[in-house]
Amino acid sequence: MTDLPVVFEIGSIVALVVILLADLLLVARRPHVPTIRESALWVGLYVGLALVFALAMFFFAGAEPAGQFLAGWLTEYSLSIDNLFVFVILMARFAVPKKIQQEVLMLGIIIALVLRGVFILLGAQLIEDFSWIFYIFGAWLVWTAIQQLRGEDEDDQKDSFIVRVLRRRVRITDTYDGMKFRVTENGARHFTPLLVVLIAIGTTDLLFALDSIPAIFGITQSPFIVFTANVFALMGLRQLYFLLGGLLERLVFLKYGIAFILAFIGVKLVLHALHGNELPFLNGGEHIEWAPEIPTWVSLVVIVAAMGVSTLASVVHLRRDTPARAAD
Repeated sequence: MTDLPVVFEIGSIVALVVILLADLLLVARRPHVPTIRESALWVGLYVGLALVFALAMFFFAGAEPAGQFLAGWLTEYSLSIDNLFVFVILMARFAVPKKIQQEVLMLGIIIALVLRGVFILLGAQLIEDFSWIFYIFGAWLVWTAIQQLRGEDEDDQKDSFIVRVLRRRVRITDTYDGMKFRVTENGARHFTPLLVVLIAIGTTDLLFALDSIPAIFGITQSPFIVFTANVFALMGLRQLYFLLGGLLERLVFLKYGIAFILAFIGVKLVLHALHGNELPFLNGGEHIEWAPEIPTWVSLVVIVAAMGVSTLASVVHLRRDTPARAAD
């Protein structure tokens, strides 16, 4: 596990909290539908902040932690594309007014960060106490990659169990009232659909975390790096939602890039667990020396290449498909 200076960790957390609070305050004071230019500038800002953070980590702790952060951040950012697909569907299904979508996404992302923080702490403790958990994480990621390729991961046409229970047990209005959670109708208090949307976003992201958190633990076992990579990946997600919009559904090959990354990290996790360790189910504990240890820079190259190739293939397919549709 990578040891980082305590001062750097505390300072980083404080800085991230300040950035998130400033972003939340800005959204709350000026609710609007961002333009493409505005969204692009914000995405660029958050990407720049992530790169500056990696540079600071390089100076404070060295090349290996900085490389782990970059690989982890890119992994989380690429896997967050799946979140964007779901966000688009949820916004349409619950008919969220465009004017409040920024605020809804911001609150949903904060909920996701809290839930992921708890998940990361649990994952780190499991890894520390039970090293064999790497085998489970690795197998789970490979299985998820197979499901992604087969299209079996898209259960987005159904409300989550929590949302279904909530609809049955709680009185919910059919219309929104800004960012209010409760309103009075006919003398009775009702919740607005805003509550349902936030719960749907939070629980859905937690399901995605079942894939993304084990994936980043395949790159680094530092809870701090895992958490900060998640924060930087999620911080720009809101602006990326408005920047890409309906284009997401037309980037048809992205899922193959994401599936490849999941499978690669799943295999890496298993190899990491095998490297120099014992297999208790073979001959009372046989040491494995042949299993290679995949370095961080290789992971970084594979992640960038997978997303680059799948995105480029999607763009080429989109350009070829557009004239054909126009001709029809």
